[in-house]
Amino acid sequence: MNMDLIEVRALRAARTRDDVRVNEHVRPLAGGTWLYSEPQPGLEELIDLMTLGWTPLEADASGGLQIAATCTIAQLLAHPTDPVWGPGVASLFRRAAESLVASWKIWNAATVGGNVCMALPAGAMTSLTAALDGEALIWQADGGERRLPVSELVTGVRTTALGSGEVLRRIDLPAHALRARVGFRRAALAPLGRSGAIVIARRDAAGSFVATVTAATTRPHRVWFAALPTADELRAAIEASVAAGDGWYDDAHGAPDWRRARTLAMAEELRLELATEEQP
Repeated sequence: MNMDLIEVRALRAARTRDDVRVNEHVRPLAGGTWLYSEPQPGLEELIDLMTLGWTPLEADASGGLQIAATCTIAQLLAHPTDPVWGPGVASLFRRAAESLVASWKIWNAATVGGNVCMALPAGAMTSLTAALDGEALIWQADGGERRLPVSELVTGVRTTALGSGEVLRRIDLPAHALRARVGFRRAALAPLGRSGAIVIARRDAAGSFVATVTAATTRPHRVWFAALPTADELRAAIEASVAAGDGWYDDAHGAPDWRRARTLAMAEELRLELATEEQP
C-alpha cells in the first residue's frame, strides 16, 4: 500500500544538475516504489530526477553499458542484447529482475539506481551490477564527481558510501564483464519469497573467475581468481570475505547457517558449470 508523505511540503522537478541539491530533509525521487512504501520522518522536499531526461541505457565506445540511475527495470530488460555479450549475460538481467519478487507493474516504475541505493541485502540490481564489475558514477555536492565499484557502494543494510549531498548518476558495466560467461543461482525459503542467497559467477575471456555473493550477507562480497579455483580455494575465499565483514545475514528470510550452506553449495555448482569449455 502506498503511503502519504505527510511532512513533504514541496516537489521540485530537476532540469539541470544545479537543481539536484539534497540533504537530510531533501531527497531525490526516481521511481519512488520504496520511498512511498513506508513513513519517511523528517522528509520535507522531493527532487524529481526523472525530469532530467537521462538516457536510460547507452553503449560506450569500448562496448560497455552505461545505465542511468533513473533507468527502470522494464527499460533494462527491453534493451537489445549485444551479439558480443557472453553466454548467460542477457538471461542474467532477467533473472536478476525476477529476484525482486515484484510484478511487471513495479518493473515499470522501480529504477536500477533506486534499488542499489536502497541497499537491502536482497537488492537484485545490486547483485546484477556488482557481479558485472559495475562502477558507480557519483555526483558530489560541490559539483565534482567520483567513481566507486558497486561492490563498495553498498556498505550494509540500508547503508551506502554516498556522502552528504551525493547522488548516484549512473552505473557503468565494462565490456570485459558483459563478454564473459556467467552463471546464476538463487535460494529462497519460498518460491515467491525474498532472496535468501544469490551467487553470480563469471569467467572472463582471459580465464579469470569471479564469484559475487549477495542476499546472504549485508553487503556484496566478491572473490576473484586469476584462473579457475579448486573447490577448497573458492570455499575458503568466500568464508574469509564474509568473516571479514558482518558475517552471514540473519532475518525472517533465512538463518545464517542456512544462508551459508546454500551460498557455498551454489558457488560450487557454478564453479563446476563454468569449468567446462562451453556454456551448458
